This record gives sequence, C-alpha cells and structure tokens, in this order.
Amino acid sequence: MTVTTRPAISFDDVRTMVGPKRPDANVCWCLSYRLTSSKENRELVGHARGDRVRALMAEGPPGVLAYDADEVVGWAAVHPRRDTSFARSRTIPHVDDLDVWSVWCIRVRPGHRGQGISHTLLAGAIDLARDAGAPAVEGYPVDNDGATVEQTMAYVGTKALFETAGFTQAAETTSRLAGHPRVLMRLDLRG
Repeated sequence: MTVTTRPAISFDDVRTMVGPKRPDANVCWCLSYRLTSSKENRELVGHARGDRVRALMAEGPPGVLAYDADEVVGWAAVHPRRDTSFARSRTIPHVDDLDVWSVWCIRVRPGHRGQGISHTLLAGAIDLARDAGAPAVEGYPVDNDGATVEQTMAYVGTKALFETAGFTQAAETTSRLAGHPRVLMRLDLRG
C-alpha cells in the first residue's frame, strides 16, 4: 500500500472523511475549530454545515486528504491559526505573534488505522502550510504518555506523533481531552 496526500480540493472526498452519513445530520464537518465564532458553529445545522465547508473550500484547501490509490483514507485539517478558534482560545496559549498555521484534526478511516497514515497526513499538512508560506506549524495533541486515547478523541493526535514529525513542545496548555493534558507543539518552517 502506497498512501499519498493531496490538498483537499474535492468536496466529495472531504465529505467522505468528515461529513455525515445523512446530509441533514448535525455533525462536526471539522468546523468546530475552523470557525472563529462559537455562535456560528452552534447556528450551523444540517445542510448548512456542508454548505459552509464548500464555501471555505472555495477560499483554498482546508487541509489534506490521504489516498490509497484513488480511495480517500484520511484527513488532516490545517489552516492559519488567525482564522480558527485557536486565535481566541483561553486554554491554548499563543507562544508569540508569528502567523503560524494550526493542525487540529487528523482522522484515518476505519479499516486503514494502524498503518502509519496519521504520520503521512501530518507530513502532508506540513507541506501544505510550507507551500503557502507558513513560518511555522502548531498542533495541540494530547500528552498521553503512551496510554490509550479513546478513539473518538484521538483526532487531535498525540505528542509522540508530532515529535516524530520534528515538532517540539513550545508550551503547556490548560486544555484537557479525554483525561489527558494537551500540549502546544511547534515546527519552525523558516530556514
């Protein structure tokens, strides 16, 4: 199996990874961090969530998709932090005023997990940010110290995943997810 990543430009492929089985269902669509207003996130229901993703995609790829041949098998959201809820977070600090990009969601389809696809997705997210001129990329994974992370909460990644990709811990946070503390990991892309 050779898995590759591509910028997320196919709405149907993004929907495969983050959309609902029923188009009118109220699911994340990977919007909860992407939107800067929690009010907007609450007010978007049913079809409006998919419509909002389609509108965001018209501005540029909202992340990367992983493919095994032509089958979409994974997703990683990456975008400038200034356009996300992390810009105003009270639990995830700002290290400095650098215009960093954030990676906040890494998902691999069932049946494809345990094959290293999350590593490929994170590398693809880094490449997308670098190609767009990002000076650095941040992630906010859990520091699970090797403990199992509940599958539904594993989307933020683990500190070890980010360390393997060359990130270093830049700050502690006051955020916790699934009983684990989250840390701010950063990869400098300058030079």
